[in-house]
Amino acid sequence: MTVGQQARGSAGSAGRRRSRRDEILEIAVGLFAARGYHGVSMDDIGAAAGVTGPALYHHFAGKEAMLAAALIPVSEGLLDGGRDRAAGRPGDPRGALESLIDFHVDFALANPAVIALHLHELDRLPEEPRRRIRKLQRLYVEEWVTVLTALHPGLPDGEARVLAHAAFGLMNSTPFLGGEVDRRRRAALLRAAALAALLAETDS
Repeated sequence: MTVGQQARGSAGSAGRRRSRRDEILEIAVGLFAARGYHGVSMDDIGAAAGVTGPALYHHFAGKEAMLAAALIPVSEGLLDGGRDRAAGRPGDPRGALESLIDFHVDFALANPAVIALHLHELDRLPEEPRRRIRKLQRLYVEEWVTVLTALHPGLPDGEARVLAHAAFGLMNSTPFLGGEVDRRRRAALLRAAALAALLAETDS
């Protein structure tokens, strides 16, 4: 399953066999996250994937293409999944918020390397794919804003965005968490912390 499919949480893709391209992309994402974009060459990726240069370029034009292929589907998947979760609980903003948090925590725990790329390497992309990703991210934030303003009547949109970004910072901490706490417990802690932060009274 690709990272984009994981972000969508698509049950139909769960049993789909990964392509060689997907395998190479996963290896590249791991190397970029571990060493930094500029610390990894195409030769490094080819060696880790067990493919020669020509075979690697058959799948990707270069490192920028790999980075875009990793980040764009993830942003699309987050937006699609966020829309589904936000719309799945009409008239129940708290339920919608809990569903959004569950969705994002599951994604964050499954994709710490991709989150690290978003945090540290997005600016390596050319302007067009970078702008596309930024737009998808803004639209995803707005799904949270809609739910938060319904949950907290009178909360301005701008303040709801602050809360949403704060919650993302909490949930997207997964690249920095060690393995001393098992995944199930980490998920429970992240969900509880994000929900508590977003349910807190917002009156100044």
